[in-house]
Amino acid sequence: MMNVTRKDTIFKLLDQDGPFAVKETVPNRHMFSPLIRNQVVCLKKENLCSRYRITRNQIFEFLNVGSFAEIEKLIHDEECRKAASLRAYSLLSRMFGIAGNENECLIAIKNYARTADGVIRYLKRAVLSPYSSYLDMDNKVDTIFDPVELLLIHFDDRYHKKARFEAKRKLVLMQLAAAIEQRERETGIEKKFAGFLDFLNNHVWSTEAKIGEQEPAVLLSRHSPEDFACNEVSVQAWDRAAEEPNRHLQPGLKRTLIKRLWFYSDNKKVPIYVIVRKKEPVAKVLKLLRKGEENPDIAVADELGLMGVLDKIVDVRIFQKHLFESAFRAGSFLTLEDVSDSLEGGLFQNGNIGSSANTPMLKFFARMGGMRVEFIIHTNKSFLNYTYQRGVAHSEYEVNRLFDTGVANLLFPKDIYHLDLPSIKDELLRRFRKQIESEQ
Repeated sequence: MMNVTRKDTIFKLLDQDGPFAVKETVPNRHMFSPLIRNQVVCLKKENLCSRYRITRNQIFEFLNVGSFAEIEKLIHDEECRKAASLRAYSLLSRMFGIAGNENECLIAIKNYARTADGVIRYLKRAVLSPYSSYLDMDNKVDTIFDPVELLLIHFDDRYHKKARFEAKRKLVLMQLAAAIEQRERETGIEKKFAGFLDFLNNHVWSTEAKIGEQEPAVLLSRHSPEDFACNEVSVQAWDRAAEEPNRHLQPGLKRTLIKRLWFYSDNKKVPIYVIVRKKEPVAKVLKLLRKGEENPDIAVADELGLMGVLDKIVDVRIFQKHLFESAFRAGSFLTLEDVSDSLEGGLFQNGNIGSSANTPMLKFFARMGGMRVEFIIHTNKSFLNYTYQRGVAHSEYEVNRLFDTGVANLLFPKDIYHLDLPSIKDELLRRFRKQIESEQ
């Protein structure tokens, strides 16, 4: 298992096994208590004295105080808190390059808080949904977006340990969200995404179809009882599949709906199932966490992407050729970077924790028209393995990477949420596997 806090980053501040752990009570900074002495020993042992000094100085500057004693006074003085908040908004707007007036800065900070809360809500709703009730956030922390108020909760002994941890967690996630938003603004990702969609609609897909038009079809597949890998697959026209929608399938058979676009190559119509995506801020925050990186320039290279599924390998090669030709028609040269192709054998290695080397696919980045776009290309068979095969299915991958990277433990530490995460991981994998193999 990888440790998210292996490097000296802000993630160290969330480590409940380290010197920045939230304790049952807020330490009394007026005296050199046993708790403070233990923290000093731990800081020295883990070589985090510099991280402590940097964090302490940032807190003092942010709150405009000179000591921990002044922080305690700030907690109980509403007027001083308001003044500290206004000053903090100004500092943050300059730090993250937020243009505009005070109200626009406030809107941006509220959006960072929504993204931070969205990370926790997404995990509760998706991967960790069977345990969502265990992960509920403190109501007060949930409603606060003001960084000063959140920071003061960490030093306020009136709040329970869980609430103080969640306030600190929200601040860390807000900082990641702010860095991501700044990068999106600087790189013009929204404009690039719109340009990518225009490129696809105008130059890649057949212009005989209206924008948004798709042709539904059904993949009827047979899967191995050993590992539920796809042994064979056929494409059924929608008209035929719709005639018997409620027919019960034998064990090992799956029916998968896909809605396909198409293009022409040498006057031959080639259908392709397509998912185009722009990675959303919540997904980017989770990726930074999994990578253990604070800088989105390093960790988030795949914010624009397309996954395509074609009938067979020869169609994949035709699509690659068509993509080059489409770029030239659009007036741009196209080059492929970081190509990995395991569709015809071999192991796929992407270096991501929790992923399976047994996932065949063609993956590359296409640089064209001022964009760098990630393409993941499957055949029908490899796509069905990506969806259903044991140890390969994407739903299992989601579980593995959340737990194996240490993100689950970082965001939901056992001493606060009282969950046995290794057992939960095994149970989630069993649930997803049962769901995959029992559904028609």
